[in-house]
Amino acid sequence: MNFDELLNTEVWNGQTIGSYLTLDMVTSLVGNIVAALLILVVGLWLSGFAKRRIMGLSKKHKQLDDTLFSFLGSILGYTIIGFTLLFVLNTFGVQTTSIIALLGAAGLAIGLALQGTLSNVAAGVMIVFFRPFKNGDFVEIGGQMGTVMSISLNNTELASLSNTQVIIPNSQVWGNTITNYSVYPTRRAEWTFGVSYDSDLKKAEQIIKDTIMADERAMSDPEPFIQVTNLGDSSVDFLVRVWCDRTVLFGFQADMTRKVKEALDAGGIEIPFPTRTISVKTEEEAAQLSA
Repeated sequence: MNFDELLNTEVWNGQTIGSYLTLDMVTSLVGNIVAALLILVVGLWLSGFAKRRIMGLSKKHKQLDDTLFSFLGSILGYTIIGFTLLFVLNTFGVQTTSIIALLGAAGLAIGLALQGTLSNVAAGVMIVFFRPFKNGDFVEIGGQMGTVMSISLNNTELASLSNTQVIIPNSQVWGNTITNYSVYPTRRAEWTFGVSYDSDLKKAEQIIKDTIMADERAMSDPEPFIQVTNLGDSSVDFLVRVWCDRTVLFGFQADMTRKVKEALDAGGIEIPFPTRTISVKTEEEAAQLSA
């Protein structure tokens, strides 16, 4: 079918397509299509540009939080796209007010159906704005420990100590106890060392202190704490607390556990271990006891 045949095609009550179309109508329709395409292209470009600019602010200024500005950039980008679509529809004469009302009703229905997902989104907003942690922090959330890799509206991603991906829904993050190990610059390492009751306690204390404080990672201010805090079944227990930089805590604790043990051995200080005495009786002895 050529264009002339298309125009002469009957559509209703003997009227043809050509009888409905005029030059002004065709011109107006083409103009609307061109305008809509221009608005769409400009809107999409403006959305991407605004998002990049907002996210770029946190890259230029170190004191600004990357997570917060990434979230704000995404929100601004989606908002611009939403307004762009409304302008495109308005170009074709569509009443956008009725569409907005329809979207509102649909949004309510979808919200009731997706309460769990929306609770994650709401929790994600709270996390982003109140910032109990940020990307790169080492945290513990609900028993899961790891480095924060990303925070989205739906979930939080951690890299565990064994470098496995852990994804936690934001509703479980916000409603749980959060331990952030990266907030303060220093941490306090802690050990318990047990020595035998026959040991020279003053000598043992001095060996422990000299060994730990000789390490460059140990801080002398605040002053270390080394005291006998428990008289166990087979040992006298020293509680030791020494401050260090947060980035070296785990290695510092592991190294000192071994070095103190070796230093106590070299100093003749016995580190006791649990023992059990088993008494074996003959049948005659058992009979005499029961008599």
